[in-house]
Amino acid sequence: MALKTVTDASFDEDVLKSPKPVLVDFWAEWCGPCRQIAPSLEAIAQEHGDKIEIVKLNIDQNPTTAAKYGVMSIPTLHVYQGGEVVQTIVGAKPKVALERELSAFLQD
Repeated sequence: MALKTVTDASFDEDVLKSPKPVLVDFWAEWCGPCRQIAPSLEAIAQEHGDKIEIVKLNIDQNPTTAAKYGVMSIPTLHVYQGGEVVQTIVGAKPKVALERELSAFLQD
């Protein structure tokens, strides 16, 4: 299952106005660690898609949003809830570590 892609133009509607928490994966094509965590994010999206939405934002194609939120290194994962960043995860981590860090959003 491919993750939804958001852009500078769609960010407000797709992320900030979402009724449920949204994890945004700030990534780029050339980033090895970004490609490394992609399957984990897809698996989490498949298993917990009813609780949290996971989307990708390519920082090379959408520099405005990345700059607005101070994304300096990738992969950076921001969880947005109610239009605000409520959690930040920087760097590639295994799926279990990501699920542990996101546990507050994955509870039933």
